[in-house]
Amino acid sequence: MSAKYEPVSEGEERPPGSAGSNDSFSGTHLTPESDSDDDDELEHLEAGEGYELKSLPKYGEKSRETQKGASAGAEDDDEDDSDYDEADTALGGRKSTRRDSVASFELYTPDEERKVRRKLDTRLVLFVAVLYLFSFLDRSNIGNAKVAGLTEDLHLSNDQFEWLLTAFYITYILFEWMTLCFKVFPPHIYISVCVCAWGVLASLQSLATSWAYMLVLRAFLGIGEAAFVGIPFYLSWFYRREELALRVGLFIAAAPLATTFASSLAWAIVRFGDKTGIASWRLLFLLEGFPACLVAVWAWFWIPDSPSTARWLNAREKKIATLRMRKENIAATSKSGTPSASAQVPRHKRKFQWHLVLSTLRDPKSYLTAGMFFCCNVAFSSMPVFLPTIVNGMGFSKLASQGLAAPPFLFAFVSVLLTAFISDRIRSRSGPMLFHSLLALTGYLVATIAGILHAGPTIRYLATFPICAGFFSAVTIVITWTINNQVSDEGKGTGMAVLNVFGQMGPLVGTRLYPESDAPFFVKGMGVCAGAMGVVGLLAWALRVVLSRGNKRRGRGWEKGGFMYIT
Repeated sequence: MSAKYEPVSEGEERPPGSAGSNDSFSGTHLTPESDSDDDDELEHLEAGEGYELKSLPKYGEKSRETQKGASAGAEDDDEDDSDYDEADTALGGRKSTRRDSVASFELYTPDEERKVRRKLDTRLVLFVAVLYLFSFLDRSNIGNAKVAGLTEDLHLSNDQFEWLLTAFYITYILFEWMTLCFKVFPPHIYISVCVCAWGVLASLQSLATSWAYMLVLRAFLGIGEAAFVGIPFYLSWFYRREELALRVGLFIAAAPLATTFASSLAWAIVRFGDKTGIASWRLLFLLEGFPACLVAVWAWFWIPDSPSTARWLNAREKKIATLRMRKENIAATSKSGTPSASAQVPRHKRKFQWHLVLSTLRDPKSYLTAGMFFCCNVAFSSMPVFLPTIVNGMGFSKLASQGLAAPPFLFAFVSVLLTAFISDRIRSRSGPMLFHSLLALTGYLVATIAGILHAGPTIRYLATFPICAGFFSAVTIVITWTINNQVSDEGKGTGMAVLNVFGQMGPLVGTRLYPESDAPFFVKGMGVCAGAMGVVGLLAWALRVVLSRGNKRRGRGWEKGGFMYIT
Protein backbone atom coordinates (compact mmCIF):
# COMPACT_ATOMS: atom_id res chain seq x y z
CA MET A 1 0.00 0.00 0.00
CA SER A 2 1.43 3.38 -0.98
CA ALA A 3 1.01 6.68 0.82
CA LYS A 4 -0.65 9.19 -1.49
CA TYR A 5 -2.07 12.65 -1.03
CA GLU A 6 -5.76 13.34 -0.80
CA PRO A 7 -7.76 16.09 0.88
CA VAL A 8 -9.48 15.01 4.08
CA SER A 9 -12.71 16.59 5.25
CA GLU A 10 -12.96 17.98 8.74
CA GLY A 11 -15.14 15.26 10.17
CA GLU A 12 -13.58 12.40 8.32
CA GLU A 13 -11.78 9.78 10.34
CA ARG A 14 -8.04 9.68 9.80
CA PRO A 15 -6.51 6.23 9.56
CA PRO A 16 -3.61 5.28 11.82
CA GLY A 17 -0.28 6.50 10.47
CA SER A 18 -1.82 9.38 8.55
CA ALA A 19 -0.64 12.96 8.96
CA GLY A 20 -3.60 13.88 11.09
CA SER A 21 -3.50 10.92 13.51
CA ASN A 22 -1.62 10.63 16.78
CA ASP A 23 0.40 7.72 15.51
CA SER A 24 4.00 7.93 14.50
CA PHE A 25 4.89 9.25 11.07
CA SER A 26 7.34 6.41 10.58
CA GLY A 27 6.90 4.53 7.39
CA THR A 28 5.00 7.34 5.70
CA HIS A 29 6.61 9.45 2.98
CA LEU A 30 6.04 13.16 3.44
CA THR A 31 6.72 13.83 -0.24
CA PRO A 32 6.05 11.81 -3.37
CA GLU A 33 8.75 9.57 -4.68
CA SER A 34 10.43 10.93 -7.81
CA ASP A 35 9.57 7.72 -9.67
CA SER A 36 6.03 7.40 -8.34
CA ASP A 37 3.29 6.43 -10.78
CA ASP A 38 1.01 8.96 -9.11
CA ASP A 39 2.98 12.10 -9.98
CA ASP A 40 0.43 13.05 -12.61
CA GLU A 41 -2.18 13.63 -9.91
CA LEU A 42 -0.06 16.30 -8.20
CA GLU A 43 -0.71 18.89 -10.89
CA HIS A 44 -4.34 19.16 -9.79
CA LEU A 45 -3.56 20.17 -6.20
CA GLU A 46 -3.96 23.87 -5.38
CA ALA A 47 -1.29 25.78 -3.50
CA GLY A 48 -3.17 27.20 -0.56
CA GLU A 49 -5.27 24.22 0.53
CA GLY A 50 -4.49 22.24 3.67
CA TYR A 51 -3.77 18.68 2.65
CA GLU A 52 -3.37 15.72 4.93
CA LEU A 53 -1.52 12.52 4.19
CA LYS A 54 -3.79 9.53 3.91
CA SER A 55 -3.13 5.87 3.21
CA LEU A 56 -5.14 4.81 0.16
CA PRO A 57 -5.93 1.57 -1.59
CA LYS A 58 -3.80 0.52 -4.52
CA TYR A 59 -3.83 2.64 -7.62
CA GLY A 60 -7.17 2.45 -9.43
CA GLU A 61 -9.21 1.49 -6.33
CA LYS A 62 -11.50 4.13 -4.78
CA SER A 63 -13.16 4.13 -1.40
CA ARG A 64 -16.13 6.18 -0.30
CA GLU A 65 -13.81 8.43 1.69
CA THR A 66 -11.67 9.02 -1.40
CA GLN A 67 -14.70 9.99 -3.47
CA LYS A 68 -15.98 12.21 -0.71
CA GLY A 69 -12.63 14.04 -0.38
CA ALA A 70 -12.29 14.44 -4.13
CA SER A 71 -15.80 15.89 -4.36
CA ALA A 72 -15.07 18.39 -1.64
CA GLY A 73 -11.77 19.28 -3.32
CA ALA A 74 -13.49 19.98 -6.62
CA GLU A 75 -15.90 22.41 -5.00
CA ASP A 76 -13.04 24.31 -3.37
CA ASP A 77 -11.03 24.42 -6.59
CA ASP A 78 -13.90 26.26 -8.27
CA GLU A 79 -14.13 28.67 -5.38
CA ASP A 80 -10.38 29.40 -5.38
CA ASP A 81 -10.24 29.97 -9.13
CA SER A 82 -13.16 32.38 -9.09
CA ASP A 83 -11.44 34.92 -6.88
CA TYR A 84 -7.67 34.89 -6.61
CA ASP A 85 -7.47 37.71 -4.10
CA GLU A 86 -9.66 35.97 -1.48
CA ALA A 87 -8.03 33.92 1.24
CA ASP A 88 -7.75 30.27 0.28
CA THR A 89 -10.12 27.89 2.04
CA ALA A 90 -9.42 24.34 3.12
CA LEU A 91 -11.56 21.33 2.28
CA GLY A 92 -14.82 20.94 4.16
CA GLY A 93 -15.15 24.70 4.69
CA ARG A 94 -12.27 25.08 7.17
CA LYS A 95 -9.95 28.08 6.98
CA SER A 96 -6.54 26.93 5.96
CA THR A 97 -3.83 27.52 8.55
CA ARG A 98 -1.06 26.37 6.26
CA ARG A 99 1.29 28.63 4.35
CA ASP A 100 2.29 28.15 0.73
CA SER A 101 5.59 26.72 1.88
CA VAL A 102 3.81 23.94 3.77
CA ALA A 103 1.48 23.18 0.89
CA SER A 104 4.42 23.15 -1.49
CA PHE A 105 6.35 20.85 0.82
CA GLU A 106 3.59 18.29 0.36
CA LEU A 107 4.14 18.41 -3.40
CA TYR A 108 7.93 18.64 -3.52
CA THR A 109 10.72 19.21 -1.03
CA PRO A 110 12.64 22.49 -0.70
CA ASP A 111 15.75 20.62 -1.82
CA GLU A 112 14.01 19.52 -5.00
CA GLU A 113 12.87 23.07 -5.71
CA ARG A 114 16.37 24.46 -5.13
CA LYS A 115 17.78 21.88 -7.54
CA VAL A 116 15.26 22.86 -10.23
CA ARG A 117 15.85 26.58 -9.68
CA ARG A 118 19.61 26.03 -9.92
CA LYS A 119 19.13 24.21 -13.23
CA LEU A 120 17.00 27.06 -14.55
CA ASP A 121 19.69 29.53 -13.49
CA THR A 122 22.58 27.68 -15.11
CA ARG A 123 20.86 26.39 -18.23
CA LEU A 124 18.35 29.10 -19.08
CA VAL A 125 19.33 32.42 -17.47
CA LEU A 126 23.03 32.13 -18.24
CA PHE A 127 22.23 31.10 -21.80
CA VAL A 128 19.98 34.08 -22.52
CA ALA A 129 22.60 36.26 -20.80
CA VAL A 130 25.13 35.01 -23.36
CA LEU A 131 22.66 35.91 -26.11
CA TYR A 132 22.28 39.41 -24.66
CA LEU A 133 26.06 39.70 -24.47
CA PHE A 134 26.21 39.17 -28.25
CA SER A 135 23.31 41.58 -28.71
CA PHE A 136 24.90 44.41 -26.72
CA LEU A 137 28.30 43.67 -28.24
CA ASP A 138 26.97 44.05 -31.78
CA ARG A 139 25.10 47.22 -30.81
CA SER A 140 27.83 49.13 -29.00
CA ASN A 141 31.06 48.01 -30.71
CA ILE A 142 30.68 50.82 -33.22
CA GLY A 143 32.31 53.06 -30.60
CA ASN A 144 35.38 50.82 -30.59
CA ALA A 145 35.28 50.71 -34.41
CA LYS A 146 35.38 54.52 -34.50
CA VAL A 147 38.60 54.60 -32.49
CA ALA A 148 39.95 51.74 -34.65
CA GLY A 149 39.64 53.82 -37.84
CA LEU A 150 36.04 53.53 -39.10
CA THR A 151 35.45 57.26 -39.54
CA GLU A 152 38.75 57.79 -41.36
CA ASP A 153 38.31 54.90 -43.81
CA LEU A 154 34.71 55.79 -44.70
CA HIS A 155 35.36 59.55 -44.53
CA LEU A 156 32.56 60.14 -42.02
CA SER A 157 31.84 63.52 -40.47
CA ASN A 158 30.80 63.80 -36.84
CA ASP A 159 27.14 64.26 -37.87
CA GLN A 160 27.24 61.19 -40.11
CA PHE A 161 28.63 59.06 -37.29
CA GLU A 162 25.89 60.28 -34.95
CA TRP A 163 23.29 59.32 -37.55
CA LEU A 164 24.66 55.77 -37.56
CA LEU A 165 23.85 55.62 -33.86
CA THR A 166 20.48 57.34 -34.26
CA ALA A 167 19.31 55.11 -37.14
CA PHE A 168 19.72 52.05 -34.92
CA TYR A 169 17.56 53.51 -32.15
CA ILE A 170 14.82 54.82 -34.46
CA THR A 171 13.99 51.33 -35.72
CA TYR A 172 14.69 49.90 -32.27
CA ILE A 173 11.94 52.13 -30.85
CA LEU A 174 9.46 51.56 -33.69
CA PHE A 175 9.60 47.77 -33.27
CA GLU A 176 9.51 47.52 -29.47
CA TRP A 177 5.90 46.26 -29.72
CA MET A 178 7.42 42.95 -30.81
CA THR A 179 7.77 42.07 -27.11
CA LEU A 180 4.17 40.85 -27.35
CA CYS A 181 5.29 38.28 -29.94
CA PHE A 182 6.46 36.09 -27.06
CA LYS A 183 2.74 35.48 -26.45
CA VAL A 184 2.12 34.60 -30.10
CA PHE A 185 5.08 32.53 -31.34
CA PRO A 186 6.94 29.63 -29.69
CA PRO A 187 9.86 31.34 -27.87
CA HIS A 188 12.49 28.88 -29.10
CA ILE A 189 11.68 29.78 -32.73
CA TYR A 190 11.23 33.50 -32.13
CA ILE A 191 14.45 33.96 -30.13
CA SER A 192 16.55 31.89 -32.55
CA VAL A 193 15.40 33.88 -35.57
CA CYS A 194 16.16 37.17 -33.78
CA VAL A 195 19.68 36.08 -32.82
CA CYS A 196 20.48 34.82 -36.31
CA ALA A 197 19.15 38.05 -37.88
CA TRP A 198 21.29 40.42 -35.85
CA GLY A 199 24.35 38.15 -36.17
CA VAL A 200 24.16 38.33 -39.97
CA LEU A 201 23.54 42.08 -40.01
CA ALA A 202 26.35 42.82 -37.54
CA SER A 203 28.78 40.75 -39.60
CA LEU A 204 27.83 42.53 -42.83
CA GLN A 205 29.02 45.82 -41.29
CA SER A 206 32.56 44.58 -41.93
CA LEU A 207 31.87 44.91 -45.67
CA ALA A 208 30.65 48.51 -45.55
CA THR A 209 32.10 50.81 -48.19
CA SER A 210 30.02 53.94 -47.63
CA TRP A 211 27.99 55.85 -45.07
CA ALA A 212 24.68 54.93 -46.78
CA TYR A 213 25.53 51.19 -46.71
CA MET A 214 26.35 51.36 -43.01
CA LEU A 215 23.24 53.43 -42.25
CA VAL A 216 20.91 50.82 -43.75
CA LEU A 217 22.62 47.99 -41.87
CA ARG A 218 22.38 49.86 -38.55
CA ALA A 219 18.66 50.48 -39.13
CA PHE A 220 17.95 46.78 -39.80
CA LEU A 221 20.13 45.81 -36.83
CA GLY A 222 17.82 47.88 -34.63
CA ILE A 223 14.82 45.81 -35.78
CA GLY A 224 16.58 42.52 -35.04
CA GLU A 225 17.62 43.53 -31.54
CA ALA A 226 14.27 45.17 -30.69
CA ALA A 227 12.63 41.76 -31.00
CA PHE A 228 14.88 40.41 -28.24
CA VAL A 229 14.18 42.92 -25.46
CA GLY A 230 11.22 40.91 -24.12
CA ILE A 231 13.49 38.34 -22.48
CA PRO A 232 12.78 39.60 -18.90
CA PHE A 233 9.07 39.06 -19.67
CA TYR A 234 9.91 35.54 -20.88
CA LEU A 235 11.88 34.81 -17.68
CA SER A 236 8.80 35.68 -15.60
CA TRP A 237 7.28 32.43 -16.91
CA PHE A 238 9.92 30.49 -14.99
CA TYR A 239 10.53 32.57 -11.84
CA ARG A 240 8.37 33.98 -9.07
CA ARG A 241 8.11 37.69 -8.49
CA GLU A 242 10.49 37.65 -5.53
CA GLU A 243 13.08 35.71 -7.55
CA LEU A 244 13.02 37.79 -10.71
CA ALA A 245 15.36 40.71 -9.96
CA LEU A 246 18.43 38.48 -9.55
CA ARG A 247 17.69 36.68 -12.82
CA VAL A 248 17.06 39.91 -14.72
CA GLY A 249 20.27 41.16 -13.09
CA LEU A 250 22.17 38.17 -14.45
CA PHE A 251 20.69 38.92 -17.86
CA ILE A 252 21.39 42.68 -17.84
CA ALA A 253 24.87 42.11 -16.35
CA ALA A 254 25.81 40.75 -19.76
CA ALA A 255 25.75 44.35 -21.05
CA PRO A 256 28.69 45.69 -19.00
CA LEU A 257 30.42 42.34 -19.45
CA ALA A 258 29.94 42.68 -23.22
CA THR A 259 31.40 46.18 -23.14
CA THR A 260 34.35 44.93 -21.09
CA PHE A 261 34.87 42.11 -23.58
CA ALA A 262 34.46 44.48 -26.54
CA SER A 263 37.08 46.86 -25.18
CA SER A 264 39.51 44.03 -24.44
CA LEU A 265 38.95 42.42 -27.84
CA ALA A 266 39.25 45.81 -29.56
CA TRP A 267 42.59 46.33 -27.82
CA ALA A 268 43.83 42.97 -29.15
CA ILE A 269 42.51 43.62 -32.66
CA VAL A 270 44.05 47.10 -32.83
CA ARG A 271 47.28 45.67 -31.44
CA PHE A 272 47.58 42.78 -33.89
CA GLY A 273 44.93 43.37 -36.58
CA ASP A 274 47.13 45.34 -38.97
CA LYS A 275 49.27 42.25 -39.50
CA THR A 276 46.31 40.44 -41.11
CA GLY A 277 45.96 42.87 -43.99
CA ILE A 278 42.37 43.66 -42.97
CA ALA A 279 41.39 47.00 -41.44
CA SER A 280 41.06 46.67 -37.67
CA TRP A 281 37.48 47.97 -37.56
CA ARG A 282 36.36 45.49 -40.24
CA LEU A 283 37.93 42.60 -38.37
CA LEU A 284 36.26 43.81 -35.18
CA PHE A 285 32.75 43.77 -36.71
CA LEU A 286 33.32 40.32 -38.20
CA LEU A 287 34.78 38.63 -35.12
CA GLU A 288 32.14 40.08 -32.79
CA GLY A 289 29.14 39.58 -35.11
CA PHE A 290 29.43 36.17 -36.74
CA PRO A 291 29.47 34.01 -33.55
CA ALA A 292 25.82 35.03 -32.92
CA CYS A 293 24.83 33.13 -36.08
CA LEU A 294 26.31 29.92 -34.65
CA VAL A 295 24.70 30.41 -31.23
CA ALA A 296 21.29 30.90 -32.92
CA VAL A 297 21.34 27.27 -34.05
CA TRP A 298 22.01 26.15 -30.48
CA ALA A 299 19.20 28.39 -29.19
CA TRP A 300 16.66 26.64 -31.43
CA PHE A 301 17.18 23.35 -29.58
CA TRP A 302 18.01 24.72 -26.11
CA ILE A 303 15.38 27.40 -25.39
CA PRO A 304 12.16 25.94 -23.84
CA ASP A 305 8.70 27.29 -24.61
CA SER A 306 7.57 26.66 -21.02
CA PRO A 307 8.88 24.92 -17.86
CA SER A 308 7.26 21.67 -19.00
CA THR A 309 9.17 21.60 -22.31
CA ALA A 310 12.72 22.14 -21.06
CA ARG A 311 14.73 19.28 -22.54
CA TRP A 312 17.41 19.62 -19.84
CA LEU A 313 14.92 18.83 -17.04
CA ASN A 314 13.75 15.29 -16.32
CA ALA A 315 10.05 14.44 -15.97
CA ARG A 316 9.96 15.03 -12.21
CA GLU A 317 11.83 18.35 -12.49
CA LYS A 318 9.47 19.57 -15.23
CA LYS A 319 6.51 18.98 -12.90
CA ILE A 320 8.20 20.83 -10.06
CA ALA A 321 9.12 23.72 -12.36
CA THR A 322 5.46 23.95 -13.40
CA LEU A 323 3.97 23.48 -9.92
CA ARG A 324 6.16 26.12 -8.29
CA MET A 325 4.71 28.70 -10.69
CA ARG A 326 1.06 27.74 -10.12
CA LYS A 327 0.34 30.80 -7.96
CA GLU A 328 1.55 33.19 -10.67
CA ASN A 329 -0.28 31.17 -13.35
CA ILE A 330 -3.55 31.21 -11.44
CA ALA A 331 -3.17 34.94 -10.84
CA ALA A 332 -2.61 35.57 -14.54
CA THR A 333 -5.57 33.46 -15.68
CA SER A 334 -7.82 34.90 -12.96
CA LYS A 335 -6.92 38.45 -14.03
CA SER A 336 -7.65 37.65 -17.67
CA GLY A 337 -10.97 36.02 -16.86
CA THR A 338 -10.00 32.69 -18.43
CA PRO A 339 -10.65 29.32 -16.77
CA SER A 340 -8.04 28.16 -14.28
CA ALA A 341 -7.46 25.05 -16.37
CA SER A 342 -5.74 27.26 -18.93
CA ALA A 343 -2.91 27.75 -16.43
CA GLN A 344 -1.62 24.37 -17.64
CA VAL A 345 -1.58 25.53 -21.29
CA PRO A 346 1.73 26.93 -22.67
CA ARG A 347 1.76 30.73 -22.60
CA HIS A 348 1.98 31.23 -26.37
CA LYS A 349 -1.08 29.00 -26.92
CA ARG A 350 -3.44 30.84 -24.57
CA LYS A 351 -6.06 33.21 -25.91
CA PHE A 352 -4.71 36.74 -26.21
CA GLN A 353 -6.67 39.20 -24.05
CA TRP A 354 -6.69 42.61 -25.74
CA HIS A 355 -8.62 44.30 -22.94
CA LEU A 356 -5.65 43.71 -20.63
CA VAL A 357 -3.40 45.45 -23.14
CA LEU A 358 -5.68 48.49 -23.10
CA SER A 359 -5.84 48.42 -19.30
CA THR A 360 -2.05 48.53 -19.06
CA LEU A 361 -1.87 51.36 -21.57
CA ARG A 362 -4.18 53.39 -19.29
CA ASP A 363 -2.13 52.60 -16.17
CA PRO A 364 -0.05 55.62 -14.97
CA LYS A 365 2.52 53.25 -13.42
CA SER A 366 3.54 52.13 -16.91
CA TYR A 367 4.59 55.68 -17.77
CA LEU A 368 6.45 56.32 -14.52
CA THR A 369 8.73 53.34 -15.18
CA ALA A 370 9.02 54.40 -18.84
CA GLY A 371 10.14 57.86 -17.70
CA MET A 372 12.81 56.31 -15.49
CA PHE A 373 13.97 54.10 -18.34
CA PHE A 374 14.15 57.09 -20.69
CA CYS A 375 16.47 58.94 -18.32
CA CYS A 376 18.57 55.84 -17.61
CA ASN A 377 18.99 55.27 -21.34
CA VAL A 378 20.39 58.75 -21.87
CA ALA A 379 23.46 57.42 -20.01
CA PHE A 380 23.07 53.72 -20.90
CA SER A 381 23.26 54.41 -24.64
CA SER A 382 26.06 56.97 -24.57
CA MET A 383 28.72 55.91 -22.09
CA PRO A 384 29.35 52.38 -23.52
CA VAL A 385 29.75 53.90 -27.01
CA PHE A 386 31.76 57.01 -26.14
CA LEU A 387 33.92 55.90 -23.19
CA PRO A 388 36.87 54.93 -25.46
CA THR A 389 36.63 58.40 -27.03
CA ILE A 390 36.33 60.07 -23.61
CA VAL A 391 39.38 58.19 -22.31
CA ASN A 392 41.28 59.01 -25.50
CA GLY A 393 40.51 62.68 -24.81
CA MET A 394 42.17 62.37 -21.41
CA GLY A 395 45.51 62.07 -23.17
CA PHE A 396 45.84 58.30 -23.55
CA SER A 397 46.76 56.64 -26.86
CA LYS A 398 44.16 54.84 -28.99
CA LEU A 399 45.53 51.48 -27.88
CA ALA A 400 45.52 52.43 -24.18
CA SER A 401 42.01 53.92 -24.49
CA GLN A 402 40.59 50.59 -25.64
CA GLY A 403 42.10 48.82 -22.64
CA LEU A 404 41.22 51.47 -20.03
CA ALA A 405 37.57 51.47 -21.15
CA ALA A 406 37.12 47.93 -19.78
CA PRO A 407 37.58 48.26 -15.93
CA PRO A 408 34.59 50.59 -15.29
CA PHE A 409 32.27 48.16 -17.03
CA LEU A 410 33.72 45.19 -15.16
CA PHE A 411 33.01 47.08 -11.93
CA ALA A 412 29.44 47.70 -13.18
CA PHE A 413 29.04 43.96 -13.86
CA VAL A 414 29.74 43.13 -10.21
CA SER A 415 27.52 45.98 -9.04
CA VAL A 416 24.54 44.78 -11.10
CA LEU A 417 24.70 41.26 -9.68
CA LEU A 418 25.08 42.47 -6.10
CA THR A 419 22.25 44.98 -6.47
CA ALA A 420 19.86 42.42 -7.96
CA PHE A 421 20.64 39.93 -5.19
CA ILE A 422 20.02 42.49 -2.43
CA SER A 423 16.85 43.78 -4.11
CA ASP A 424 15.32 40.29 -4.12
CA ARG A 425 16.38 39.66 -0.53
CA ILE A 426 14.81 42.84 0.84
CA ARG A 427 11.90 42.67 -1.64
CA SER A 428 12.32 46.31 -2.55
CA ARG A 429 12.93 48.03 -5.88
CA SER A 430 12.71 51.71 -4.92
CA GLY A 431 15.55 51.55 -2.39
CA PRO A 432 18.19 50.19 -4.80
CA MET A 433 16.87 52.46 -7.56
CA LEU A 434 17.25 55.59 -5.40
CA PHE A 435 20.73 54.55 -4.28
CA HIS A 436 22.07 53.90 -7.77
CA SER A 437 20.49 56.98 -9.33
CA LEU A 438 22.27 59.08 -6.69
CA LEU A 439 25.49 57.10 -7.23
CA ALA A 440 25.48 57.81 -10.97
CA LEU A 441 24.45 61.42 -10.33
CA THR A 442 27.46 61.87 -8.04
CA GLY A 443 29.83 60.41 -10.63
CA TYR A 444 28.50 62.65 -13.39
CA LEU A 445 28.69 65.74 -11.18
CA VAL A 446 32.31 64.97 -10.32
CA ALA A 447 33.14 64.54 -14.03
CA THR A 448 31.29 67.77 -14.90
CA ILE A 449 33.01 69.85 -12.22
CA ALA A 450 36.39 68.30 -13.07
CA GLY A 451 35.85 69.26 -16.70
CA ILE A 452 34.92 72.85 -15.82
CA LEU A 453 38.04 73.15 -13.64
CA HIS A 454 40.17 71.36 -16.28
CA ALA A 455 41.25 68.82 -13.70
CA GLY A 456 43.68 66.03 -14.48
CA PRO A 457 42.70 62.70 -16.04
CA THR A 458 42.81 60.65 -12.82
CA ILE A 459 39.74 62.12 -11.13
CA ARG A 460 37.81 62.16 -14.42
CA TYR A 461 38.62 58.52 -15.10
CA LEU A 462 37.74 57.40 -11.56
CA ALA A 463 34.36 59.14 -11.86
CA THR A 464 33.39 56.69 -14.63
CA PHE A 465 33.25 53.81 -12.11
CA PRO A 466 30.24 55.04 -10.06
CA ILE A 467 28.66 56.31 -13.28
CA CYS A 468 28.70 52.89 -14.95
CA ALA A 469 27.73 51.00 -11.79
CA GLY A 470 24.85 53.42 -11.19
CA PHE A 471 23.05 53.45 -14.51
CA PHE A 472 23.57 49.75 -15.34
CA SER A 473 22.11 48.75 -11.95
CA ALA A 474 19.23 51.21 -12.33
CA VAL A 475 18.31 49.70 -15.70
CA THR A 476 18.17 46.24 -14.09
CA ILE A 477 15.82 47.40 -11.35
CA VAL A 478 13.42 49.38 -13.55
CA ILE A 479 12.92 46.44 -15.93
CA THR A 480 12.22 44.07 -13.04
CA TRP A 481 9.94 46.61 -11.37
CA THR A 482 7.84 46.90 -14.53
CA ILE A 483 7.22 43.15 -14.72
CA ASN A 484 6.69 42.70 -10.97
CA ASN A 485 3.70 45.01 -10.81
CA GLN A 486 1.65 43.50 -13.64
CA VAL A 487 -0.37 40.33 -13.03
CA SER A 488 -1.28 39.04 -16.48
CA ASP A 489 1.05 38.06 -19.31
CA GLU A 490 -0.58 40.64 -21.54
CA GLY A 491 0.03 43.28 -18.86
CA LYS A 492 3.67 42.30 -18.50
CA GLY A 493 4.25 42.26 -22.24
CA THR A 494 2.50 45.58 -22.77
CA GLY A 495 4.31 47.11 -19.80
CA MET A 496 7.63 46.08 -21.35
CA ALA A 497 6.54 47.49 -24.72
CA VAL A 498 5.59 50.86 -23.16
CA LEU A 499 8.81 50.85 -21.16
CA ASN A 500 10.89 50.39 -24.28
CA VAL A 501 8.94 52.54 -26.74
CA PHE A 502 9.24 55.60 -24.50
CA GLY A 503 12.42 54.58 -22.72
CA GLN A 504 14.40 53.91 -25.86
CA MET A 505 13.87 57.50 -26.96
CA GLY A 506 16.57 58.30 -24.42
CA PRO A 507 19.32 57.14 -26.78
CA LEU A 508 18.14 59.69 -29.35
CA VAL A 509 19.42 62.24 -26.83
CA GLY A 510 22.32 60.23 -25.42
CA THR A 511 24.00 59.43 -28.73
CA ARG A 512 24.45 63.17 -29.47
CA LEU A 513 25.91 64.25 -26.13
CA TYR A 514 29.60 63.76 -26.87
CA PRO A 515 30.50 65.49 -30.16
CA GLU A 516 34.17 65.95 -31.06
CA SER A 517 33.73 69.71 -30.61
CA ASP A 518 33.24 69.18 -26.85
CA ALA A 519 36.47 67.20 -26.43
CA PRO A 520 38.39 66.59 -24.30
CA PHE A 521 36.22 67.35 -21.24
CA PHE A 522 32.69 66.82 -22.64
CA VAL A 523 31.17 69.02 -19.95
CA LYS A 524 27.77 69.34 -21.65
CA GLY A 525 27.30 65.58 -22.00
CA MET A 526 28.29 64.88 -18.40
CA GLY A 527 25.97 67.62 -17.11
CA VAL A 528 22.95 66.42 -19.09
CA CYS A 529 23.45 62.84 -17.86
CA ALA A 530 23.74 64.11 -14.26
CA GLY A 531 20.35 65.81 -14.61
CA ALA A 532 18.83 62.69 -16.16
CA MET A 533 19.93 60.46 -13.27
CA GLY A 534 18.54 63.01 -10.81
CA VAL A 535 15.14 62.73 -12.51
CA VAL A 536 15.38 58.93 -12.21
CA GLY A 537 15.59 59.32 -8.43
CA LEU A 538 12.55 61.63 -8.31
CA LEU A 539 10.43 59.30 -10.45
CA ALA A 540 11.45 56.29 -8.35
CA TRP A 541 10.26 58.06 -5.22
CA ALA A 542 6.98 59.03 -6.92
CA LEU A 543 6.33 55.43 -8.02
CA ARG A 544 7.06 54.17 -4.52
CA VAL A 545 4.39 56.52 -3.15
CA VAL A 546 1.85 55.43 -5.78
CA LEU A 547 2.45 51.73 -5.12
CA SER A 548 2.36 52.13 -1.33
CA ARG A 549 -1.03 53.81 -1.55
CA GLY A 550 -2.24 51.04 -3.84
CA ASN A 551 -1.17 48.42 -1.32
CA LYS A 552 -3.04 50.21 1.49
CA ARG A 553 -6.22 50.15 -0.57
CA ARG A 554 -5.84 46.44 -1.18
CA GLY A 555 -5.75 45.84 2.55
CA ARG A 556 -3.51 42.82 2.69
CA GLY A 557 -0.32 41.56 1.16
CA TRP A 558 1.02 38.87 -1.09
CA GLU A 559 1.77 36.61 1.84
CA LYS A 560 -1.95 36.44 2.63
CA GLY A 561 -2.91 35.41 -0.85
CA GLY A 562 -3.66 38.75 -2.52
CA PHE A 563 -1.60 40.48 -5.18
CA MET A 564 0.54 43.19 -3.62
CA TYR A 565 2.76 45.67 -5.43
CA ILE A 566 6.49 45.49 -4.77
CA THR A 567 7.63 49.00 -3.80
